[in-house]
Amino acid sequence: MSRKIYIRSFLIALVLIVGSTFYYLPYYVTKPGMAQELEPIVSVEGGDKAEGSFMLTTIRMGKANIYSYAMAKFSDYQELFAEKDIRRDHESDEEYNLRQLHMMDGSKNHAIQVAYEKAGKSITFDYHGVYVLGVIKGMPASKELNPGDQIIKVDNLKFQSSKEFIDYVAEKKEGDEVTIVYIRNDKERTAKMKLKAFDEQPNKVGIGISLEDDKSPVTDPIVKIDSEQIGGPSAGLMFTLEIYNQLTKGDLTKGYRIAGTGTMSEDGTVGPIGGIQQKIVAADKSGAEIFFAPNERGIQDSNYREALIAAKDIKTDMKIVPVDTFDDARSYLERLPNKNK
Repeated sequence: MSRKIYIRSFLIALVLIVGSTFYYLPYYVTKPGMAQELEPIVSVEGGDKAEGSFMLTTIRMGKANIYSYAMAKFSDYQELFAEKDIRRDHESDEEYNLRQLHMMDGSKNHAIQVAYEKAGKSITFDYHGVYVLGVIKGMPASKELNPGDQIIKVDNLKFQSSKEFIDYVAEKKEGDEVTIVYIRNDKERTAKMKLKAFDEQPNKVGIGISLEDDKSPVTDPIVKIDSEQIGGPSAGLMFTLEIYNQLTKGDLTKGYRIAGTGTMSEDGTVGPIGGIQQKIVAADKSGAEIFFAPNERGIQDSNYREALIAAKDIKTDMKIVPVDTFDDARSYLERLPNKNK
């Protein structure tokens, strides 16, 4: 083979290899992320400092190309998910990312509410309207609204929750017109829409949006959470513990590095999350000594039981603790001896 043919063949192969990395399959790959200390992220005015740390755990997720797909097939603690199992029907990447970020906002609000109520501190909420998470193609809203829009009025009425919005629309019939006032890019806009029946639910009418409350907590003392780059609701429990610890006297960490995961409901219930085994790996690599895992009332395939399997497999010394509520985690920490004594 002449030198010229060899070089040409090499360049062609190189172009094909590089190009193939940008060809994505209809799958997502998830792998262990990191355990991140919360004290730099969460700040309560006048809050106490901790000797140890509370940490949220993350997983890394991205679209799979042929190389990451193959690697995930043969790697421990990397998982493949079909695109349809990650995104909702007709959901774009933009809508998915917005949904994840808004779920984080809801998680923060619940964490703040539970922490302040448990600490006996003042908290109320300012309601700003309805936040548009997604828009259904073929429905009236698809011509006017985008994910991220904030609906502040319907027919000149303001609502105190997304449920009130849904109940108001549900009283109408197909063909009725509603006037929507919404904000996009800090600019107020108005649109008129005729209600339409949903294809999957012909007895139900609407404008065709998925929505959530858009509200912000008003607290005394003030709390700030810098989580703009974190999506999803799984940090709820750890946010609650960090906020509560800064609000109250003493140090719940007792000098330990404490990781964990789980959603937080308004009543203090800890809910299950995805990727628990990958989060065990992430926490262990980050030096966590204790890990709180959702117990799910002891069901056979609970997050806690899955966490125990991973912990045994990687031979970690990290203590895995089952929790069903915020109070479970707090009680465990209150009984914990100080590490440095």
